[in-house]
Amino acid sequence: MADDRRPRVRALLDAVRAEGRTVLTAPEGKVIADAYGIAVPGEELATDVEEAVAYAARFGGPVVMKIVSPDIPHKTDAGGVVVGVEGAGDVRAAFHTVVDNARAYDASARIDGVQIQELLPKSQEVIVGAVTDPTFGKVVAFGLGGVLVEVLKDVTFRLAPVDADEALSMLDSIRSAEILRGVRGQAGVDRWAVAEQIRRVSQLVADFPEIGEVDLNPVVATADGAVAADVRVILAEDLPKPRRTYTREEILTSMRRLMQPSSVAVIGASDTQGKIGNSVMRNLVDGGFAGEIHPVNPRADDILGRKAYKSVADVPGEVDVAVFAIPAEFVASALEEVGRKRIPNAVLIPSGFAEIGEHGLQAEIVAVAERHGIRLLGPNIYGYYSTWQDLCATFCTPYDVKGGVALTSQSGGIGMAVLGFARTTKTGVSAIVGLGNKADLDEDDLLTWFGEDPRTDCIAMHLEDLKDGRAFVEAARATVPKKPVVVLKAGRTAAGARAAGSHTGALAGDDAVYDDILRQAGVIRAPGLNDLLEYARALPVLPTPRGDNVVIITGAGGSGVLLSDAVSDNGLTLMEIPPDLDASFRRFIPPFGAAGNPVDITGGEPPSTYEATIRLGLEDPRVHALVLGYWHTIVTPPMVFAELTARVVAEFRERGVEKPVVASLAGDVEVEEACQYLYERGVVAYPYTTEKPVAVLAAKYRWARAAGLMGGGR
Repeated sequence: MADDRRPRVRALLDAVRAEGRTVLTAPEGKVIADAYGIAVPGEELATDVEEAVAYAARFGGPVVMKIVSPDIPHKTDAGGVVVGVEGAGDVRAAFHTVVDNARAYDASARIDGVQIQELLPKSQEVIVGAVTDPTFGKVVAFGLGGVLVEVLKDVTFRLAPVDADEALSMLDSIRSAEILRGVRGQAGVDRWAVAEQIRRVSQLVADFPEIGEVDLNPVVATADGAVAADVRVILAEDLPKPRRTYTREEILTSMRRLMQPSSVAVIGASDTQGKIGNSVMRNLVDGGFAGEIHPVNPRADDILGRKAYKSVADVPGEVDVAVFAIPAEFVASALEEVGRKRIPNAVLIPSGFAEIGEHGLQAEIVAVAERHGIRLLGPNIYGYYSTWQDLCATFCTPYDVKGGVALTSQSGGIGMAVLGFARTTKTGVSAIVGLGNKADLDEDDLLTWFGEDPRTDCIAMHLEDLKDGRAFVEAARATVPKKPVVVLKAGRTAAGARAAGSHTGALAGDDAVYDDILRQAGVIRAPGLNDLLEYARALPVLPTPRGDNVVIITGAGGSGVLLSDAVSDNGLTLMEIPPDLDASFRRFIPPFGAAGNPVDITGGEPPSTYEATIRLGLEDPRVHALVLGYWHTIVTPPMVFAELTARVVAEFRERGVEKPVVASLAGDVEVEEACQYLYERGVVAYPYTTEKPVAVLAAKYRWARAAGLMGGGR
């Protein structure tokens, strides 16, 4: 591309802005396309009929004629497009038709002329575009074009700009990817040419943030290239205000003092039961926090046996965290005192801010915090738990089961569901953190901290939105190679489409963009709350798979079929059993059983058959993961199955053979105890379901691929 492309585009965009316009005309779109090497057909702007005839003759074939008017952005709606025009007479007639239609559509519209464009051959149509997403900023899109884009909405998204390889990967990310490779004798498209259109559009919007939307629709893709038949460029009405950012070291420094404090002050501490300030104090004291706890209340001398201070300014020594348990209207003034005391973190439990429309009040506390360098957690939260510090800074139920799962939630109700699940399933946690309104601290701050925290093995996050999607993606990409990140994104609406001015904008609904970009960041997206919690519980337990070959061993044919369906539904691969391994399995299977995959050992077999076949699966290096289907019989009772399975798996792990093993147990209530026994010994097992064990195995696979850990070794 020419070195002077940016000045040319800058001059054009400035001229459009100067006219008070946001939608570029087709000739203006061509200027931008030419500057960025975006392939377009030959075209000319005719200002009268005879020019139109001359230009059409120069192309030597059928042409497309389109009205050019800055006041008519939707040409087709105005009857301003005629396709397949050939011959001087037809060109003259078409010229008058589009001009007359445009004037009838909008009598006051300025008409610059008629675009004469070379008609592209009929071939595969795709759409390439870019939009400005409120969460992720500039996002590039690709999908099938023409009618299919409206019907199927088969579109994929990436953060812009993308490099050549990432652009190419988008062609394989749509459901209809096979069409682009060629089907039923039809030639495939020039994939690199299509990818280049994607890459160049993504670079354009990255270079010029004021471009709100770009729409190449359709792009006609053939075996020999990809050409954009129509280029639509829309300028943004305004640019988002820059968000205050912090360096990685600044985040880690403040988060360390938040999550590992030596001293905590409770502003609004109380001796009166039923008050939030009393509950927070009781949780801190009863939870066994070893650091200093300083109650702050101007009307008390002593709270729960500890000296109370009239102001946080009176608290001796350094304080790491100030927990607020006072009404919203008093927070700003108290925060000023926290700032003068140089306390780095404020945990704002009170509600009554932006969540009820009090945006001014929330903006005030943010301004105070920024002025003093305080990081805010909240407001409108239940508090937080840092279990390894025996810290329970919340007015909710205490929780002290230490483990490796960090859980965060935007909602207090979800936070308590997290807590109850963790207790019921004996899932140890490193932290549970409420985020609430996210006036300051948000998911990317927590990801940065938990990514480095040696006590945390897996991070699970419930979120309703992201303040800064790009910062989240950056933090996730740094964390995922070290540990899994699981996200439950609430709200699957397409609100982003409401104000769309292009095909691409209309397709870029909130959830569609979230789905693709979370995947791009290596995050595992959970479909529901229980899935989020189960993934978080299971992923640290399961070893990392080293290959794709999954083998099902089942005592019930029906379970085997359902487990096979679940494997397929979750994008896993059932191993095609090699003849030698098939023969080995058959030695332990009765004549009425079935080898192959699933390996059906039948339900009446003794424990020795389960053990022998599980051993075969673990011994063979070609098998990478086992899915076990157990059927409750008196011949092999549930706990007998659980004990033998756990023993065999432990034996192989001692020998250095670590493969993920999940199990589905069908039977009477005794299978519940058996599942718990297995889970505690590294085999992820569930009663009464064939879907859940395979879903968590698939989540482990998704993380292993995102972290670059697949392949190699036993």
